[in-house]
Amino acid sequence: MSDLTGKIALVTGATSGIGRATAIALAARGADVVISGRNAGRGAEVVEKIEADGGTARFVAADLAVEDDVRRLAEQVGAVDILVNSAGAGAFGPSAGFTTEQYNTLFDSNVRAIFLLTAALAPKMAGRGGGSVINVSSGSAVLGDENNAIYVATKGAVNAITRAFAAEYGPSGVRVNAVSPGPTYTSAPAIWLDRYIDLIPLRRVGRPEDVAEVIAFLAGPGGSYVNAAVIPVDGGLTAVEPPKPPARTENWIQQS
Repeated sequence: MSDLTGKIALVTGATSGIGRATAIALAARGADVVISGRNAGRGAEVVEKIEADGGTARFVAADLAVEDDVRRLAEQVGAVDILVNSAGAGAFGPSAGFTTEQYNTLFDSNVRAIFLLTAALAPKMAGRGGGSVINVSSGSAVLGDENNAIYVATKGAVNAITRAFAAEYGPSGVRVNAVSPGPTYTSAPAIWLDRYIDLIPLRRVGRPEDVAEVIAFLAGPGGSYVNAAVIPVDGGLTAVEPPKPPARTENWIQQS
């Protein structure tokens, strides 16, 4: 496959999980991939993997919770044809236990970084005749996810900013979309994810490659008329009513 030959792609959060799988998928389709992340060792491993498979990649270190790093990253990569905003932070637990610093870190990583990178790079895409921005959201954005209020709020913002940027840059030929993964085997403990299996119509947890394939489609010519979409990649989890509990056959009386 070479439908992205000659294209330059920046993938944030590309040293692990969905970002890593996406970088590999885009490189396999011919893109020259800029891999961004905080861990230089893992970044080098992804570059080595892509080059061993015959692709082209380089690593640029950046912590997207730090504004100066985001701006430096945009300057270093220059003009790109594809931007995949995959980097993000998560924190789970009762809302009353979170600090303002944790709140800010999640919004800085998950929302501000997307805003700054897109605002810096999308106009350059327009100047090159078009491009594609793909944001990684979450199915949590449309569900009442217990003990996950801040993360859910950031991903709701990702969905909203995706539509706003699509309206802003679409007339210049720049498409802006998002993928919305469900439970996916990444850094979260598998035991947390496997509890969703009975709620997912496909009866399995997702793999990073499942999401990466959809991102690659959106980045390529097959997605040329897709704009402002938030595409669930969750095996049907957010689209259907969850399974009902088994019918009770015994009599039950509550006494008080």
